[in-house]
This record gives sequence, structure tokens and C-alpha cells, in this order.
Amino acid sequence: MFVIGDTLVSLDVLEKEFCCDLDTCRGCCCVEGDAGAPVTPSEEHNIAETLPRLLPELTKEAQAVVEKQGFAYNDPSGERVLSIVNDKDCIFARTDHNGWCYCLIEKAYKAGKIDINKPISCHLYPIRLTQVGDRVGVEYHRWDICHCARVLGKKNHLPLYQFLKEPLIRRFGEEWYKELELTATEWKKQCEQR
Repeated sequence: MFVIGDTLVSLDVLEKEFCCDLDTCRGCCCVEGDAGAPVTPSEEHNIAETLPRLLPELTKEAQAVVEKQGFAYNDPSGERVLSIVNDKDCIFARTDHNGWCYCLIEKAYKAGKIDINKPISCHLYPIRLTQVGDRVGVEYHRWDICHCARVLGKKNHLPLYQFLKEPLIRRFGEEWYKELELTATEWKKQCEQR
């Protein structure tokens, strides 16, 4: 682990190679799993304000879930997460005519229809944030469905932290990311000297 600001960054974030291969996986991370994506209180507030514009775009099943329990709930650990349909699909996930899954929030944001992006937990995946004492743990979450992303990352020699540059800057800021890059460069030099 490396200390950067108020975070503890896992070595995997620097060393593992990763690049989403949407041609292969078709965005299945939005429709596989047993719990919804974590949301912060501010994200939940922003989604609540935006929900009336998004609701008509949700599937009928997702609309029924929202009507019954809302768009977020407490998972067994007490963490607030987005609601899911059929015990796996995110309520904001939709599938296009080619069978690709996409996020309604992200699509509306990129189209300029809303001013919030998808939750940071989604944007950062496969990095997960945890609380480690008074620091935020920045850790790589390995999931079997992302095998194709590991293969493509290795083929492209793309470290995970570089693949996730945009969401890491979104969450921690430019200065933090610059320090992460410097740490990665120094770590690589040390490894090469061994």
C-alpha cells in the first residue's frame, strides 16, 4: 500500500493492467451481481432531483422497483446502494439494439440532458473505495466477468490507474493523480533495478 494524501492505494492499482473490452463483455458489470452500486449521500440527493427526467426511460420492471422501494436501499452491511431488478440488474441499466448495456444516467449526462454523471463507484470500477481507519482505501476488485478487460489491458500494456485516470481525477483531484503517477513511476524504477 502507498500513502497518497488521505488515501491508501493498493499496489494492484499501479501494477495490474486493465482496459474494458465492451465488444466482448457488452457492459455486463451493470447487470451482474447481487447488490447495487454504492452511492454517496450527495449522489443520492442529486439522483433524487434528476429522477423525474430519468424515470420514463427506465424499464417497466425498474419503474416497479422504484415505486416499491425507491431507487436506493441499504444493503446487508448498511451501505446505501442503487436498487436492482431481479436481484442483479441496476435499475438504471438499459440494453441497446446490439445487446450492449449502458447507463441511463451516464447517457443523459453525456448528451447534456442532466448535469450529474453516474455514481463514482460505477465510474471507478474495478477500483473500490473502502474506509481504512481515517484513510480511504483505493483497491482493485477482481471479478471473473472482467477477464476480457484484463486480457485487453495486458495486450495494450495499460495499467489500471491510467485506464481510470478520468474517474480518479473526478474523485481525488488533479494533484492527487499527479502524485499517483509519480509514485507509479518510482515504483516501476525500483522494480526494474531489482
